[in-house]
Amino acid sequence: MKDFMLIFTGTHYSDLGLSPDEMQQRLGNWWGWQQKMKEKGILKGGNALQQGVRRIKGEGMVVTDHTSTALKEIIGGYFLVSVADLEAATEVAKDYPDYDLGGTVEVRQIQIYEH
Repeated sequence: MKDFMLIFTGTHYSDLGLSPDEMQQRLGNWWGWQQKMKEKGILKGGNALQQGVRRIKGEGMVVTDHTSTALKEIIGGYFLVSVADLEAATEVAKDYPDYDLGGTVEVRQIQIYEH
């Protein structure tokens, strides 16, 4: 088995003007997807991320704070899954519940360094 990060980017729900009922439906979709991965024994962890962003950039270490509305896309969260290969991770990512909102899943294999 290999470990992969599924990284979710898109617009934060609060910036989309979703109603409370729509938000609940969306969150239910996320819980369902998470439960499906737990039942398969492939979910190793994951979290949603707060919408505020602090970036530190360049040799001068310039610090800037952003809100989700100031950025076109934000990283909204991630899951860590353990599956056979990239194709299996891609299949898991196809269940991401926010493609219809323009969301994206980036699938990246965890690099393991031997000491």
